[in-house]
Parts: sequence; structure tokens; C-alpha cells
Amino acid sequence: MHFSELALDRRLLATVAHLGFNQATEIQQQAIPAAMTGRDLLASSRTGSGKTLAYLLPAMQRLLKNKALSKRDPRVLVLAPTRELAKQVYGQLRLVVANTPYHSELILGGEDFNQQSKALAKDPHLVVATPGRLVDHLEHGHFYLHGLEMLILDEADRMLDLGFAKELNAIHKAADHRKRQTLMFSATLDHAQVNEFGAKLLQSPTRIRIDAEAQIHADIHHRFLFADHLDHKEALLKALLEKQDFSQLILFTATRSDTERLSSLVQQWGYSSLALSGELNQSGRNQIMQAFSAGKAQILITTDVASRGLDIARVSHVVNFDLPKHAEEYVHRVGRTGRAGAKGDAFSLVGPKDWVNYKKLEGFLDQTLAFEAIPGLEAEFKGFAIKANKPKPASKKGKPAAGKARAASKGKKVKKKFAFKLTEVGDAPMTIKRKPKAEPEE
Repeated sequence: MHFSELALDRRLLATVAHLGFNQATEIQQQAIPAAMTGRDLLASSRTGSGKTLAYLLPAMQRLLKNKALSKRDPRVLVLAPTRELAKQVYGQLRLVVANTPYHSELILGGEDFNQQSKALAKDPHLVVATPGRLVDHLEHGHFYLHGLEMLILDEADRMLDLGFAKELNAIHKAADHRKRQTLMFSATLDHAQVNEFGAKLLQSPTRIRIDAEAQIHADIHHRFLFADHLDHKEALLKALLEKQDFSQLILFTATRSDTERLSSLVQQWGYSSLALSGELNQSGRNQIMQAFSAGKAQILITTDVASRGLDIARVSHVVNFDLPKHAEEYVHRVGRTGRAGAKGDAFSLVGPKDWVNYKKLEGFLDQTLAFEAIPGLEAEFKGFAIKANKPKPASKKGKPAAGKARAASKGKKVKKKFAFKLTEVGDAPMTIKRKPKAEPEE
């Protein structure tokens, strides 16, 4: 479907065409018409699906076509869980408002509070913000939300997971009037807290589910490699960097200390890199993100602080040096590549300490994941076996008693169940490391 078929204002269509977008994505095809009716919306769509424009375009349509409820209050408020995502949204918003008489502001934690209060005093029509800092300004009376026409929550599940429920309730209370429209976007609609919170904020919402959070991105090639230990992981990483033709690459680690260590290591191998973690102040994080976005480094090494909200077209590869503890975070990590129709590659190194997280991921995605190996760097580790449960004594009539059953089984081999199938995958035959022990004879 072309954007011209969505009944958008000609100025918005001109902007979309200038940005190089012709065909609307699936979430845009469904969310834009639904939001333009004025009804509340509860929608889910995977990362990289174009949901930012799915709510910015109907928001701008409302401003262009409807009279403002207030001369001073913001008309549209977009809330995002992280500074990085808020900055990404604001970047797209500035492009969308370019050919309109409206202006916008970005309000983030960790930045100059007084400068933000001055910006809010200029009565921006649209505000993009993180919840905590926005509530600080509300409490100081720097602006009001009595005339707010549209409240948009991007990645509502993430905001609730990060503990912003109190702030979101305060914002809802400050803008609680019958003419407010609320759009709530979440990675999944199967999030109990999202549904409970949505019941408070939304009035008879239209529900849109594009695809499940657990669905693997079709434009990304997912590959898993076994690793024996830390040194083996580093050897695998070096081999991947040498063998893969990548434009830019994001390397995810489990700990903050590993970001600096691995950044120094890949620099020794001859690659330019940057390290990003939550320990840095906001100014430092901004500088690193801007430098990587500008192509000043080949590799960004980060914790999950960059798993959402980072949209860089040149990222062709993602490597999980450590698997995330929460399976859904894997989807957001690998979603940093394969964006806007481009192809991407995601590699995950699975060692003994990653095995529990791997099994969670396998169950979350509800499919068998294939393992590969790099010739000369094959791992001995092939996963851990699951202990078999002993059969329960039969209780039904006609079946042998437990004692007789044990006697009948003497001398017979008992099959053990393992956590994966014995199949040949790529260069790595998935064989069992330890042979199962036979049942002891009685």
C-alpha cells in the first residue's frame, strides 16, 4: 500500500516522499488509519517495523486538521523508555515537522534542567520525553497537560519493566480529560502489566497485533556457535571479524567491564571500536552514539543499553558475545541489523555459562536453533544433558507392578533424554559429550 492511499495531508505526503518512503509497512497500513479515526490504540509490532512513523504521521495529521484545545499546552506527547530511543524518535519527528508551522522539544534525564524549563516555556506543540524527567518538570510547574490531545507510549512494556509505572500514572492524571487520544505501542500484547495498565489509560481501544515478539526477523540470518570458555569465545570472535564482510557491527556483552576489555582487544586486532555502557554519563553516551552513527568506528561494544532505540542502516552484523538473561532481549539485540528491508547477520556464542539462557531462548522462539562451527575452532562443549526421570509405578489393573517392572528391565539399556536432537548441522555435528550411564542393576 502506498502512503498516498492513507488519506494523509499533502504536506505529510511530500515529507514522506522526500524521506524516500513509498510503500507503507504493515504496522503503518493498520495503525495510521486506526489512529486517524480518533480512537485509542493498543498495538504490537516487532522492532524495525516502522512503528515510529505509524504514530508520528497520524499525530501530525491531527495537528494539521484539528483546532488546538489549548494555546499553551503541548498538543502531542511521546514517551519513550530510554534516552537513546527518545533521541531516535525526536530525530524522525524533526523531519516530519519540517514543512509545518509546528515546533517540538526533546526532554531527557541527565541533561540541563534549566535549559529544558526554558524550552518548555516556549510552548512547544510536540514533546518527546523520558517519563522520569518529564514528571520532574510537571512537579515544578514548568508546563501543563490540560490541553494534551494525543499521548503516545512507545515500547510501553519496556517502560513498565524499567519501573516507570508511577511516572506514567502521574502523566495520565495530569492529562486526564475526555478529548485525549492515547496510542500505546508494545513489543507484545501478551504482557500482563501492559494489559492491566492499558485498561486504565485506554478507552475501548482498537487492538492491532502485527507479529509476535518471539517471531524471528525474516531478513536476519541467525547463527549459533558453541564455545568452551572465554579464550575460545575470543578466538571465535576474531575469526568471525576476519571472515565476515561487515560494514558496521554491534557486539553485545553481559557486563560493563567486558565492554572496555573487548574494545581494547579488537583494537589490538586492527579494528576501530567504541565501548558503551550504562556507567557513562549522558554526555559521554551521546558522544559515543553520535560517533558510531557517523561511521567513525567499525564496531560498537555495548551492554543491553543499546539493544533498543538504535537505528543505524550500516549495521550489517550483530554478535552476542554473551546471550542475554531475558530471551525477549535477544529479539531486540539482533533487531539492530536487518532494518528497513536490508539483510543482516546475527551470531551468538554459546558456552557453558550461556546454556540456561540458550534453552530459555529456544523455548521462547518455539523452534530448534541450528549450530555451526568454524573449521579449526570446533568446541568440545555441545550442551548439557537433561536427566531422565524414572518411570512411575503402574497403578492400573493388568500392568506389572513396580517391582516386577524393574526386574523385567534388568540387563536392558535405558534411553536418556537430551536437551537437543542428534543432528548434523553445518560443520558442527551435534554429538553428546558424555555418554549416559546405564541404570544400576538391583
